[in-house]
Parts: sequence; structure tokens; C-alpha cells
Amino acid sequence: MSTPQLATFKVPAIENEPMRSYAAGSAERKGLEAAIAQMQQELPFEVPCIVNGLPIRTGNLAKQPIPSDHARHLCIYHEADESTVASAIDGALAAKAEWEAMPWNDRAAIFLRAAELVSGKYRYKLVAATMLGQGKNAWQAEIDAAAELSDFFRFGVKYVEELYAQQPPKNSAGAWNRIEYRALEGFVLAVSPFNFTAIGGNLPGVPAIVGNTVVWKPSPAATYSNYLIYQILAEAGVPAGVIQFVPGPPPEVVAQAISHPSFAALHFTGSTFIFKKLWKDIAANLDKYKGYPRIVGETGGKNFHVIHKSAEIRNAVLQTIRGGFEYQGQKCSALSRLYVSSSLWSSGFKDLLLSEVAKITVGPPSDFSNFMGPVIGRPAYDKIMGFIQKAKDAGGEVLAGGTGDDSKGYFIQPTIILTKDPESITMKEEIFGPVITIYVYDDANYEKTLEIIDNTSPYALTGSIFAADRKALLTATNKLRNAAGNVYYNEKCTGAVVGQQPFGGARASGTNDKAGSISIFYRFISARSMKENFVGLEDFQYPSNLI
Repeated sequence: MSTPQLATFKVPAIENEPMRSYAAGSAERKGLEAAIAQMQQELPFEVPCIVNGLPIRTGNLAKQPIPSDHARHLCIYHEADESTVASAIDGALAAKAEWEAMPWNDRAAIFLRAAELVSGKYRYKLVAATMLGQGKNAWQAEIDAAAELSDFFRFGVKYVEELYAQQPPKNSAGAWNRIEYRALEGFVLAVSPFNFTAIGGNLPGVPAIVGNTVVWKPSPAATYSNYLIYQILAEAGVPAGVIQFVPGPPPEVVAQAISHPSFAALHFTGSTFIFKKLWKDIAANLDKYKGYPRIVGETGGKNFHVIHKSAEIRNAVLQTIRGGFEYQGQKCSALSRLYVSSSLWSSGFKDLLLSEVAKITVGPPSDFSNFMGPVIGRPAYDKIMGFIQKAKDAGGEVLAGGTGDDSKGYFIQPTIILTKDPESITMKEEIFGPVITIYVYDDANYEKTLEIIDNTSPYALTGSIFAADRKALLTATNKLRNAAGNVYYNEKCTGAVVGQQPFGGARASGTNDKAGSISIFYRFISARSMKENFVGLEDFQYPSNLI
């Protein structure tokens, strides 16, 4: 693929994708409703594996249920078997040299075109698939499948342009120093989650933009929306073999990939338990590999809001509701534990919180009036209801919700639990559902409460501090320095935007490589320093050797 490089190109100015509100009577509301109706008429869709650009139908069929109507299925997909995964790995390795050698401006153009397809031609289809398949309401699906996915691709191109521009600042006389940013030697395994369609695109997209080839295993519960992303990338011009789409049983697919000698990196979003297991499995395989694999992962969170006595009550309440109950609490950044000043609790916070939560409607996302939809499936439903029961058994007081209905869809009412024990089970363990547990602290124990927040959970993903008193903000910031990778002042702990709040946490929450920033791209390149000398030596001896 030899081509002359006759100019230094600069990518177009990048801005965040404007989000559509889908207001009643708007053109976008009508467009989305039509896409949903068409999808409901045509489902279930058949989804094959895609290896080297070709559909592979293994005959090992699995289904992606619609969580709001679990008797129906959005798609039936072919699970990758051992030979399919092997072909995917071999094909990715074969496609690597040509993809990495493609001029940067051409790789950039492919992903910029993909962003235009996401935000334009396929916007309503992606949003509809995310609503039906993953249970998001229209706004949550819009900010994810349309806006964030577009942003990941566009800002990814911008960040890589900036990365490639990082060159040595000095050159000795008669020499030129350069750095090139090579793709990793081998293939990257991307394992994506159900809860963000955009992450499904970003996990294979980040390594691919910098010249890697990727074997992508999507979440079973997001198979169809992720398949649409694969099709968009192919239409945008990603060559066959660069991204291999292999839905299938996670343990088998992943185990086969990480046992291959050319495994170069894992890009993962999912549970902490699985991530730790994969880390151990990769370490056990270390002698098989050509190099040391990169491990990049974002996992769970036990995210907090702390409400100081100086906080503005209405804002803190409304931010709490959004932080805890948007997308049914199924964001890794979702609010789960709430610490409220006793004076605020008794002077209006409690009453306003309960009265506002009572307004929340729960039901199918296709009914635009519903703020909350279903949780993702049977295991999630049972786990969340089990945690609510455990909280009751431990003496927690259910102030709102606490009930569910799984007769048609997996619906759980927004649940608020009041506890007198700041280390009770629902204050410590990740639930991943619409459950907020509240601990009311004495105003005089603010700093002690901050220490409790820091030490209660093994996670450190997101957290919010609500206070009008600047000293209180700074005190919490300092004491909670390592308790969250993303911290917010007087704002909910969810909703990081690409290019604005790079996202990631530490401790048990992951490797904190900051998706949505330039940082993440450094994990998928291997720099090579180059020095070119223009003036030859006249003698091998140093002046100090002369007498």
C-alpha cells in the first residue's frame, strides 16, 4: 500500500456531538418512534460472527431477550466456536501489517466517517436497538449510542493526531531525532459490556485507530447494537480482518484468545471479579507470550454522594435521583451510597427526596413517559432483589420502592434504604441496580464521615461532594483524594463526557487509563525512538584519549 506523503494533514476541528432531546412532537421523536416500530416488526434479527469480513454461522444459537418484554428476543446470534475464534485470531494477525502501514490520514478518515454514520444515517437505528435491547429510555440511549459513540471516534482521531505529534524537543548537531508510535506486536482482545453501546465501539476502536487489529467479544446482552456498530465500521472503510466480531460464551472465547502466543493486550469493561480472574490467567500464561501484554480495564464502583450541611437541598436531591436511578442504576458510575448531614435531612432533604422519587415512572422504554426501564436480565433482577432483602434483614428501613415485577419485564421500583450502619451490606457491595442506601451523619462528624467513605468500599470510581462552603469542598477533596477517579462538585457522580471529563477509577475499579482522553491511546502503542546521523565520524577516539 505504498503511497506518496505529499503533505502534513490536520484533522477537522472536533466538537462534542449535539444531543437531541426527542421532545414531544419533534421531528427526532417521530424519527425514533418509526425506527422502534420498524425494529419491533422485523425482530428477531439474525447475527452471525464476522471473521475476515465474512459472516460465519456456527449453528450454536443464543438469544438476546428484550428486558422489558423477556418473552421476545431482539436477536438470535451465532456463538463463536473454537475454530471460529482461531480463524479470527489468525485473520487479525494477517491483517495487521497492511492496516498499520496505512497512512495515518486514511485511518483517521475512516473513523471520522464512522462518526458521521453514527450521528447521521444510523442514529435512530442505534438508539432504537439500545432502547429495546438494553432497556434505556430515549435520552439515555441518545447520550450513549449516538452522542458518546460519535465523540469516541472523533476525539479519538484528534488525540492520536496529538500523540503522533509528540516528538523529541532537541537534536544534536548534524542529527535528527524522531519517535514513531507502533501498534502492539500481536492482536488486541476487546471484551465489552452490556450497559453502554458506546463502550462497545470504543473498546475495539481505540486500539484499531493506532494500527492494531482486534478480536472483539461483545456482551451477550448488547449483541445487536454492537453488531450494528461493526457494520458501521465496515461501511466506513475498516478493512476486513482489522476488527473481528465474535459473540459467544465469554469464558471459552476469552480463554482461547488469552492463551495465544500473539495475545498483546486486553481492553476490558465488566465486573471486577472477572477482570481479576483474567489478570491472573494472563499472568499464568506469561511464558507463552512474545512480550508483556497490556491490561486495560474499567470495572465496578460503589459510588458516593456526600451532602454537607451547607449544600443547596433541591439541587442535591435532584442530582441524587439522576445519579442513582438513571438507567436503573446500571452504570458503573451510578450513585449507590448517600451520606447526608443530619440538619439537612431533617430540614427538607428527606421529604423532598421521597416526594420526587414518587414521581418516577417505571416501564418499557418505548413509552417515552417512563423515566426508568427494566434491569438487563434475570440474573440482575434476582441479585438486586436479593440485596434489598438482605438490607431489610440487617435492619435497613425501606423508605421507597423495594419491590419488583418480573412477570413481563425485569422491572424494579426505585429503592431508597435508610441505614444506621455505614458498613451495612448495601453500603459496601456493588449492586448495579436502582438502589440507594442512605446514612445520616451528625453535622459535627463531617470529617469522620469522609474517612468512613474512603474506607468502606474497595472501589474508587466516582463520587460527588455537595457544599456551598468552599472549605468543606476542599476538606472532602483532600480526604477523598484516592476514593474516586472522577469527582464532582455539586453535580451527580455520573455523566462523564468525552473530551471533558476523562473517565476511569483506581483501586478495585480498574486501571484508570482514562477513556475519552489521550491517555488511553498510550496503552495500545509501543514507541520506537529513532536517530538519524548526517555527519560521519572521522576517528573513533575521543579527544581525551589524545596526548
